Amino acid sequence: MSVQPFLSVAGVILAGGQARRMGGDDKGLIHYQGRAMVRHAIQALLPQVDTLIINANRNIDQYRQLGYPVIADSIEGFHGPLAGMLTAMENTDADYILTAPCDCPNISPQLRQRMMETLLHTRSEVAVASDGERLQPVFSLIPTRLKTELRAFLEQGERKIDRWLTQYKLAEVDFSDQPDTFVNLNNKCLD
Repeated sequence: MSVQPFLSVAGVILAGGQARRMGGDDKGLIHYQGRAMVRHAIQALLPQVDTLIINANRNIDQYRQLGYPVIADSIEGFHGPLAGMLTAMENTDADYILTAPCDCPNISPQLRQRMMETLLHTRSEVAVASDGERLQPVFSLIPTRLKTELRAFLEQGERKIDRWLTQYKLAEVDFSDQPDTFVNLNNKCLD
């Protein structure tokens, strides 16, 4: 019987978008229930991961005040969540990144556990959360060894996260019992 080695996971909060639906306001810094939305994401992810990274392309000093490493996309020009994922993969020694967006304040406390268990059980390469009806690809567990392939994909002008993920054996992780995990707040009337 072989023993599975400990796999390290870096949590990545994706806050690097332009927030067009929020009138350009930085979603992670907008207050919800008395504190910045990014703080909700930090509180949910921190106990689940070995290290935590915030991917942001604006207001970097404000994000740094939270006390965690803040990295801007390594590919210029707001290329979406895949660019943030790539940047995180290039800036961690962890075996995997576990990603979540900054505007989902109800991230499951079982996110890492379910993602990793399903990934290992199905012998898949990548795990993606599902709300029971559709995939939620910004909630992904991705091995950092795929960073070269992801960079090549982005450098070809590709941006669609679903399209990149379909290149790999994908584990769909069922969170249909926790639909609030995926509620994202995309309007300004939050507090």
